[in-house]
Amino acid sequence: MELSRRDFLKLCGGGAAGAAFLGVLDFNSILEAAIIDIPLRKTWVKETTTICCYCAVGCGAIVASENGKVVNIEGDPDHPINQGTLCPKGQALYQVVNNELRLRKVLHRAPYSYDWEEVSWDWAIERIARNIKDTRDANWTEWQDGKLVNRTDAIAQLGGAPLDNEECYLLSKMARALGIVYLEHCARI
Repeated sequence: MELSRRDFLKLCGGGAAGAAFLGVLDFNSILEAAIIDIPLRKTWVKETTTICCYCAVGCGAIVASENGKVVNIEGDPDHPINQGTLCPKGQALYQVVNNELRLRKVLHRAPYSYDWEEVSWDWAIERIARNIKDTRDANWTEWQDGKLVNRTDAIAQLGGAPLDNEECYLLSKMARALGIVYLEHCARI
């Protein structure tokens, strides 16, 4: 007698059902032996909900921290926007926090120099503000073709993906107040 695969599965299923009905096999003990009790989440970590910082979508994320250090970031399944999913940039949020190559100090390379030197935040902010003011004043256009324009064509601003909506809004307002007309964001390029 030739037995096909379908007939074999029917025979095995019928035999298992018959054995279970007659009480020959105790399926509860088999299932209990097969189940391994491994927790899916670490119970000793502190979980905090947050919003992904990379774009204007506002996906929810759960940040797990242990002793003040981030140990895991995953999508929030209860969040109405992403329902637990994250894009590749959102999944890489962990690397923003835990990255040995991340710069933690301000570095400055003087003109015509090959070496970077560490400088203070106060010095760097003052230097950036001074350069913006000098460039703006040297290239200011008040009138063009008999019209009041009040702008500078020498400075441009490019927004970045790590900025959230509020930061982009404030930076664009600051750029407009400085007279910058070349204002763009990387998401539109």
